[in-house]
Amino acid sequence: MPHRYLQELTTPSVVAAQEHYGSRPAIGRMVAGWDTDAMLGTDEAAFIAERDSFYLATVGENGWPYLQHRGGPPGFLHVLDPVDGHSVLAWADLRGNRQYLSVGNLGAAPQVSLLLMDYAHQRRLKIIGTARVTDVREADGVLEGLGVPGQPGKVERLITVDVHGYDWNCPQHITPRFSEAELSDALAPMRDELARLRADNRALREQLHGRTLPAQSRDRDSHEH
Repeated sequence: MPHRYLQELTTPSVVAAQEHYGSRPAIGRMVAGWDTDAMLGTDEAAFIAERDSFYLATVGENGWPYLQHRGGPPGFLHVLDPVDGHSVLAWADLRGNRQYLSVGNLGAAPQVSLLLMDYAHQRRLKIIGTARVTDVREADGVLEGLGVPGQPGKVERLITVDVHGYDWNCPQHITPRFSEAELSDALAPMRDELARLRADNRALREQLHGRTLPAQSRDRDSHEH
């Protein structure tokens, strides 16, 4: 929930910044009576199931944040059954450039932030939680039910995230962008209309050809005689 999300992220330094810029009273009223529920709703679960990518933020021991893009077929990021009052996300993590920056960071600090974008509809969902990494060589059947048809690559680990809070951002400044699949769906009516117009044009040409052909034949006959 937004209240839980803000509760987790509102540190003394954040409070000081809110006071400095004058937003603290409004923020305080907005989050009065903290909501401790960290369960994703049906709208959030549906939104997550449709995504083919998200951004993952971790932090290393030296304090540097690291932001990584994760992608796959829609549905590769799963919402599992809740555990101890927390929604749980999971995905099969594939072998990449073998730098292991995110995985290494998670060994030192399990806190993560996920940003899920829907550019076409100008929506974004922010999620924070604690992550666990499970090497597939150390756990039999750990990926059961998490495979996604058409997802290439070698799975090296399973990453699960206990959700501690989430929030929807406003659509301001999100420039609409469309994937090939989204464009295909959006353009389907135009393609159907174009096909109909082409068929009508073909029928008219055939009809016109059928009307003019006898006259041409008569002209040819008159010249021959």
